[in-house]
Amino acid sequence: MLITIAIVLFLLLVGFPLILNDQYLIVSLLFMICTFLPFLIRFERRKVAGRELVMLAILASIAAVSRVPFASLPSVQPTTFVIIVTGIAFGAESGFVVGALAALVSNLFLGQGPWTPWQMYAWGMIGLCAGFLRNTWMMKMTIGRCVFGFITGILFGWVMNLWYIVGVFQEITLVEILAYYGASVYFDLAHAISNVFFLILFGSSWVKILQRFRRKYGLLEV
Repeated sequence: MLITIAIVLFLLLVGFPLILNDQYLIVSLLFMICTFLPFLIRFERRKVAGRELVMLAILASIAAVSRVPFASLPSVQPTTFVIIVTGIAFGAESGFVVGALAALVSNLFLGQGPWTPWQMYAWGMIGLCAGFLRNTWMMKMTIGRCVFGFITGILFGWVMNLWYIVGVFQEITLVEILAYYGASVYFDLAHAISNVFFLILFGSSWVKILQRFRRKYGLLEV
């Protein structure tokens, strides 16, 4: 997992010159390829199960498509919820892959841009963290999942603000940075509250269903 994080961070640093030259789609595709590297390495060491890839593809599709109907409601969408429950049920690697793919696929409908790699990274890290915490009390209790969903909803907005700040060519002051973050408070809260809403209503049932699938078919076992 540490190798995965290092690859992602390195790719972002290398990809910035391309992003600033409007080659964000290339960066997104490279990001997607590097996202699957841990799985490729893992599959080299054991028998490949195609149903595991199918399950991840289905979850990524659900996460991506579920974002489209809520496009008219800024920051309100169940995508983060799907990513969180994926990380809880199938682990950190799966959560990261589904998060990264959900951003790329949904932006094929909503529009690609220099924000796409940042969304892939932010949602991927949410799934990664949910997977790391899957066996803790936080992810085993509804209240803990809601706290996680609220915090990550806020942090997602803060990460997304960085792509604008870093991408500004002219000198930017601290006051301007604070003003920009202040202007996003409403959208960050909307995202955080919607995460809590979906986790309260569907969190426990989704986790149980996915964990049942994992045990029954032996999916993505360590």
